[in-house]
Amino acid sequence: MRANIAIAALASSMVLLGSTASASTDPARDLSARVSADGAQRHLIAFQRIADTHGGNRAATTTGYSASVDYVAGRLRDAGFDVTTPEFEVKQKVNDAGSAVVGTASHELVPFGDTPNTPDGGLTAPLRVVPEDGTPGCEASDFAGQDFKGAVALIRRGTCTFVSKYANAVNAGAAAVIISNNVDGHLDLRIPGAVPGGTASKADGTALAALAGQSVRLDLRHHDQVHLDRNVVAQTRTGRADNVVVAGAHLDSVDAGPGMNDNGSGSAALLEVALKMGARPKLPNAVRFTWWGAEEAGLIGSRAYASALSFEQQLDIALYLNFDMVGSPNPGYYVYNDPGLPYGSKHIEKAFSDFYTGLNLGPEGLNVRGASDYGSFTALGIPAGGIISGGGEVKTAAQAAKWGGTAGMEMDPCYHKACDNLGNINREALGRNVSAAAHVIASYAVTTEGVNGVPSRAQRAALR
Repeated sequence: MRANIAIAALASSMVLLGSTASASTDPARDLSARVSADGAQRHLIAFQRIADTHGGNRAATTTGYSASVDYVAGRLRDAGFDVTTPEFEVKQKVNDAGSAVVGTASHELVPFGDTPNTPDGGLTAPLRVVPEDGTPGCEASDFAGQDFKGAVALIRRGTCTFVSKYANAVNAGAAAVIISNNVDGHLDLRIPGAVPGGTASKADGTALAALAGQSVRLDLRHHDQVHLDRNVVAQTRTGRADNVVVAGAHLDSVDAGPGMNDNGSGSAALLEVALKMGARPKLPNAVRFTWWGAEEAGLIGSRAYASALSFEQQLDIALYLNFDMVGSPNPGYYVYNDPGLPYGSKHIEKAFSDFYTGLNLGPEGLNVRGASDYGSFTALGIPAGGIISGGGEVKTAAQAAKWGGTAGMEMDPCYHKACDNLGNINREALGRNVSAAAHVIASYAVTTEGVNGVPSRAQRAALR
């Protein structure tokens, strides 16, 4: 059991955080007051300059990402942390061919990763188009009324996952699958499966749909190049090593830009918390700060790390906290509330919610659908939670009334774009969120009661 005994007596008699004495007997309040937006902003400036001098981004396997790893690891080593930078493999897809030819018209496609190639010269089959209702390709019934056996299935993006659409087409007997975008731009997806697949732009998808029933020659070929990349893992030198609080953020950007909000903000906030906590805090539980690589390529760094843990090492982790996008320019204050997360995750959700409620911010739950690094830990049954200030979500009038900002506008209009630079950060949100991170991390460094099935001190007091 992960209960921590005599915490109150211990806390009243010790220096709680770092190497300087504090009059506070509440380490969460102490650390939350000492972190700042200014401290996090300094790290963001470093990330921006790294991107500016390394091709404009900090994406996985690039020199910009490597320099970001060196910066974070260097600051932590200087502060006395036990730091490692474990390597992992990143498979990068190289597109060799991508086209759908009907008659004399050729339409550009992007092949899926993790699906087989078409034969050299392509695959020829009839083109069948799934009707564009509100949930195109999301139900098996969408494929009724047409013969998809041996055909190329064309499906519009929307509502359900790409994997669901692909699987339904394969189950209907399709020899290949095309998913067309429902907004401008191209998609580049990895969907594991047994038949070739690729994506089309919105315009090409519309043009192909008008050719339903005709013969299409599909050429989809790709190969993978394997690169090595690094995570950053830094653990305090004090505290229980068998009841560790793990906090993480992904360090990589997308190829399109420097990634200041996504996720320079979470990385900078976490580094600020680590440096202000110090490498030898006099706290009962150890804290492991982590920065993951290749999150944007499919949570590759965190998955490699989590999958390499033995069962005993997994048991040493009390919980995982995730910080991905915490400085959105038109911010919201969201707390992860995915259904079905491991036992104890609701306690983490409440810890963050209570912090924001104390600031009169009216936090809201958001189902993040496992689309960040916490999913690598919940897959092992480890309780997890996190915060996010919003990406493509459009702010409602009610949210603008309580959070400020602009109703009817995306919370991050520069999400995954070149304009995600230093000008794309809301300093007030960054400050609030770095304080929230500090408060919850330090709280669990004192005790993980509630997460691990032990009633909290407040609950025990109420029972008495």
